[in-house]
Amino acid sequence: MKIWVTVGALAVVAACAASEMPGPSEGAAIFAENCVSCHGVSATGNGPLANGLSPAPSDLTQIAARNGGVFPRAQTLSVIDGYSKGTHKDRAMPEFGAQMTGEDTVPVEVDGILTPTPRSLAALLAYLESIQG
Repeated sequence: MKIWVTVGALAVVAACAASEMPGPSEGAAIFAENCVSCHGVSATGNGPLANGLSPAPSDLTQIAARNGGVFPRAQTLSVIDGYSKGTHKDRAMPEFGAQMTGEDTVPVEVDGILTPTPRSLAALLAYLESIQG
């Protein structure tokens, strides 16, 4: 009886933690609000502001393909956040990290380590990972 109570309690804790994690749909909404103007609705780099940007916005559906078929979570988080120095300096892409100050964090697995990550950044990561071609 005691074992079932413990297993049940663990299942409840796991369910709560899982429900707190943002999914691709939450990330898609954040993407639509912040990224579509340059990367386009299809995330292929063809947004209305893409013309004239140098370098051109990346095709975000091919992140894994450019990385040997593996989606580079840590690198992607670094680029979006802006703590990947040199990335935003050479691009027109804004740094989003400053906008996330004080935001609730969720644990995101990065290179096998659960890393506290601002919720909106975790949601964008989930969305980008879901659209890999």
